[in-house]
Amino acid sequence: MPLKSVSKTAMPQQPPRERARTFDEVNLGYTEARARYEASRCLQCQEPACEAGCPVGVPIRAFLKEAADGLFQEAFGLVKGAHPLPAMCGRVCPQESQCEKLCHMAARFEPVAIGHLERFVADWERAHREAKTTPPAKRSGPAVAIVGSGPAGLTAAGELAKLGHRVTVFEALHEPGGVLRYGIPEFRLPKAVLDDEIEQLKALGVEIVCNVVIGKTIGLDQLMGEMGFRAVFIGTGAGLPRFLSIPGENLNGVYSANEFLTRINLMKAYRFPVAHTPLKVGSRVAVVGAGNTAMDAARSALRMGASEVRVVYRRSEQEMSAREEEYHHAIEEGVLFQWLTNPARVVGSNEGCVTGLECQPMRLGEPDESGRPRPEPSGEPPFIVPIDTLVVAIGTRPNRLLTKGGGLATASWGGLIVSDDSLETSRPGVFAGGDAVTGAATVILAAGAGRRAAAAIHAKF
Repeated sequence: MPLKSVSKTAMPQQPPRERARTFDEVNLGYTEARARYEASRCLQCQEPACEAGCPVGVPIRAFLKEAADGLFQEAFGLVKGAHPLPAMCGRVCPQESQCEKLCHMAARFEPVAIGHLERFVADWERAHREAKTTPPAKRSGPAVAIVGSGPAGLTAAGELAKLGHRVTVFEALHEPGGVLRYGIPEFRLPKAVLDDEIEQLKALGVEIVCNVVIGKTIGLDQLMGEMGFRAVFIGTGAGLPRFLSIPGENLNGVYSANEFLTRINLMKAYRFPVAHTPLKVGSRVAVVGAGNTAMDAARSALRMGASEVRVVYRRSEQEMSAREEEYHHAIEEGVLFQWLTNPARVVGSNEGCVTGLECQPMRLGEPDESGRPRPEPSGEPPFIVPIDTLVVAIGTRPNRLLTKGGGLATASWGGLIVSDDSLETSRPGVFAGGDAVTGAATVILAAGAGRRAAAAIHAKF
């Protein structure tokens, strides 16, 4: 067997200085030669541990073999057969903590770049796809309503459509995609890629209805009564932001990350005045938190014209939850990081605008319930960081609008309670998955829940 390269094949990228002021995609994608070479690093193990780390069950070993042989259409077919959003998952899923973490190459060297290759075969198929005019097959299975068009909802819709069900997706916003559209910036997930994957679902016969708030515009009783849906899948995510609950948080210039990113991504504030939604971003921006959303907000603030952007986090670099790639991209682009720093007060002007963030230095103590060291005051005096804009990115929770009066049992923190096996809620025929059940997690875990729920719905109906 030929010697395998110890390192991943590098992903071509825009230069940091250039990309930090544009919303064009940072990663440029593999060439065919790079893709074949990287796929050939796969050891083709008898027991591919990487597959156990994939929440949607992609047959990784087989798809990498096809890619290594240059059979990109066949490789794409294997990935697409597992879930309907390969171009999206190849870009934003944390492969380094899932499939790639379990790659046998990682025992001594760098793992195979499974995510980059998933992206490649999806992009290759889109570029080489032949136009088809075949109408979608008639669906004879029971009608299923999907509430929410994020990764859980879209995956469930695609799986159910393939199984012959009549599927209608209801989306509260004016465009489908959920967090994939409003939460993830263009430089990580171009909306043309998302739009294409949604169009492929429509080609399967999935109907998508926007501007409908289930729980307000239409109730669950209506869906399962006069509208004739036999089952409902709830994939509404966790879009309700958490705040710091510190003095000054209501000053002008304080945003939740949800609002900040929604204005930029869904409402296209980065194209103002061509787009009609403005977003005031000062020259000095602080982002509180150290997850992927915080990285997205910080990097977006740079692209919106801020001259200085810093991430403020009460723990250390070792405890942050952001993807390694996103963290490194942020550093390359000039984002500053202030570790072991806890916001205590937002300072404002007489006009009610943000002028600074008072911070308390921290140190790490004993582990808390999450298993991470608990941050506690270090005893050093607080200090003030001059800022014009504050973005709070410390997590989200599910919105309770749908659960009020819907007969759905919820946990104390607001998440829907479901069966571990079927993902069915306390109301028969109503299923749920993704962040609406788990709280804020990853896109691919939500997609995996959508796939599991689709199988359970099909088995029951």
